[in-house]
Amino acid sequence: MEGLCTRLDLKLTSRCLTSSKFNHRASSRSYRLRISQKWTEPSAEKLKLPPSLVESTVRSVVGFTAAAAAATAVICCDSPALSESLTVAFPVSQASEVNTVQRTLVETWGLIRETFVDPTFNHQDWDSKLQETMVEMFRLRSSDAAYKKISGMLASLGDPFTRIISPKEYQSFRIGSDGNLQGVGLFITAEPSSGHLMVMSCIEGSPADHAGIHEGDELIEIDGERLDGVDGEAAAQKLRGNVGTTVTVKLQNGKASGSGSSFREVTLPREFIKISPISSSVILHKTPDGHLAKTGYVKLSAFSQTAAAEMENAVQEMEGQGVQSYILDLRNNPGGLVKAGLDVAQIWLDGDETLCEHN
Repeated sequence: MEGLCTRLDLKLTSRCLTSSKFNHRASSRSYRLRISQKWTEPSAEKLKLPPSLVESTVRSVVGFTAAAAAATAVICCDSPALSESLTVAFPVSQASEVNTVQRTLVETWGLIRETFVDPTFNHQDWDSKLQETMVEMFRLRSSDAAYKKISGMLASLGDPFTRIISPKEYQSFRIGSDGNLQGVGLFITAEPSSGHLMVMSCIEGSPADHAGIHEGDELIEIDGERLDGVDGEAAAQKLRGNVGTTVTVKLQNGKASGSGSSFREVTLPREFIKISPISSSVILHKTPDGHLAKTGYVKLSAFSQTAAAEMENAVQEMEGQGVQSYILDLRNNPGGLVKAGLDVAQIWLDGDETLCEHN
């Protein structure tokens, strides 16, 4: 019991296993995981779930090996204020990777259950959805596949803005968010209609820039490996690497190259790439009454970790030059870190002013 409790990161109490992570302070509802060392066939009444779902769960668990079915978790939800309770049984995976994601699944399900804007959860039984997903996840052996099951559960809500990213995806997202990465300075994107990987831009002064790679060039191969069916993120990971190593890319020249639709191969050294999210300049112009004025132009390309500090430095520098008005250019900014967005907003906005109100 203690070993299983440790894996689930739970605390053992006299009646059940309780995780404070599942407690929602704004609500009287709490989630408890009760662990049983032996799977017994549950009744539909006890689980308060459709009989068909209970039967399918039992069949799924009984069909596995005795060792795998030995550990079964039961999640309970009590709500004194609403006078309702929920008990959901599910098998605990013996694969450590999947076991960790199972815990994340329960946390995700609990957050959605408490906070999702649609009380019908897109007209589905959200409690049953947890058990369905957990049983599907039990068969898996990798965390990547398990996280896809969570993504599928969230996709059933019909809200494109409710989603989860895996630790690997998050790590990839954070690469460069501190303003530094190791690579060749090439930004690529997949063309929606064809899936072809196209160059969006090169960082000025980067190896890709020095090699004469241009916007609109198509990426065909990386280190001799064809990129058919490879998405932009996977290709970007292949381009990144340790400083001092090289990567060879095959490109089809775009219109900007001015050399027709020919192919070429380029070997690029990987370097430390400094990414500044801020570019700024001072614009001199005349006011309507004929006086000379200075307006500061600030372009923010992404809400990276250094965005607010670099913007504040740029604004202070321009104020020292007599700038009294500003243009803040957010075009083509894909977003980034929420905290960075808040920090940037504090530079420009009065905290006591309401910008928008909607009933």
